[in-house]
Amino acid sequence: MSMQSGMSRRGFIQAGAALSAALAMNVHGAQETPPVKTVRVGMVGVGSRGTFLTNTLLQLPGVEIPAVCDINPDHAARAKDIVEKAMGKAPELYTQGERDWERLVARDDLDAVITATPWQWHTPVMVAAMKAGKYGGTEVPAALTVEECWDLVRTSEETGKPCMMLENVCYFENALAILRMVREGVFGELIHAEAGYQHDGRFVMISGKGDLLWRGEHAIKSNGNLYPTHPIGPVAQWMNINRGDRFTRLVSMSAKSRGLNYYAAKKFGPDHPLAKQRFALGDLNTTLLETENGCTVTLYFDLGTPRPYDLIFRLQGTRGICMGAWDKIYLEDVSPQKEQWEPFAPYMQKYMHPIWKDLNAGSIQSGHGGGDYITVHQFIQAVRNNTQTPQDVYDAAAWSVIVPLSIQSATAHGDPMEFPDFTAGKWKTNPPIEIKGVSV
Repeated sequence: MSMQSGMSRRGFIQAGAALSAALAMNVHGAQETPPVKTVRVGMVGVGSRGTFLTNTLLQLPGVEIPAVCDINPDHAARAKDIVEKAMGKAPELYTQGERDWERLVARDDLDAVITATPWQWHTPVMVAAMKAGKYGGTEVPAALTVEECWDLVRTSEETGKPCMMLENVCYFENALAILRMVREGVFGELIHAEAGYQHDGRFVMISGKGDLLWRGEHAIKSNGNLYPTHPIGPVAQWMNINRGDRFTRLVSMSAKSRGLNYYAAKKFGPDHPLAKQRFALGDLNTTLLETENGCTVTLYFDLGTPRPYDLIFRLQGTRGICMGAWDKIYLEDVSPQKEQWEPFAPYMQKYMHPIWKDLNAGSIQSGHGGGDYITVHQFIQAVRNNTQTPQDVYDAAAWSVIVPLSIQSATAHGDPMEFPDFTAGKWKTNPPIEIKGVSV
């Protein structure tokens, strides 16, 4: 499978059914497993992404959704129909204004709350959920300001409740294979990585009717890397960030802003208000990060130009290099031809992560290739077993804080910005993420 793939709803539903059947079997080959403990999830925000997460949750055995919240009654009604069809009973709806999620969070029959709202609501919902004694699962980024990142960390520490940012790219097949290769020393000592969220996202900022959408509102006022967690999540896990190393500083610069104006003028005419709107967000942001152990990461963010989707995924160590966008690899004294690339696919098969194998994620042949399913599965498994989530609140903070730090640096023409140590030094002794399969 290519490292760059899109998502088809039909393919997801078909594969989800297959995965549900597979999970009814014991991962070690037994014919059946004991009944699983029911996990009850409240959904806050069921627009496009929230609807997708709702469908994904309902593919998992033993998951119920008793409550759904959305400011748009049509979105809530759509989610209600989906849940009722799957569960045989309708969830209670919360649609009375933008803070009605507070009533949902206060329910005593929920184990977890997942939010897929616009970005500015992620931290408030998660903080309230943890304070109410529930696991928190949030779409990306988890926070928009440095203080919000600290709010998440402090609340999780004070309540003892985990908060997991549902970063699906960490569970892409190639990202998991590279993680296993790193752990087995295939690349030697890591030196540098390059990654980016590069995706023509003009349509998510300006609607087909010419209206400015909520992401576009962020583009008017903020200039930096507004969406760093998809690329930095896997890189942080490869480099053991918060688990043996940490990000220490960054510098960030943005190119000029032209793409959204050009897009609006092309679609709606040169006199359209958005063709003349001044956007703060540069068309391409470049952020350079440094770690305590001397590694560097080049991070790109590009939503404003016409281009194919590309996460880059270059990883370089003392023994070789992987180029994800090319599906190529070169390992010194291993690759058959000196200084010649070879295909990555055989390595992805050889170093398949046990999670990928156990969940039969390869049965999904399109889209995120099973990454979304694994993400939700790992969150629900932690809730069910009352254990820490595999991506913890410190990850959520360290990956999300790139948003405000990059804005500060870009505004200051590339001045360096120091990273907070959200772990308070625990990164020095925290063990790396284990390479292990699914326990049932």
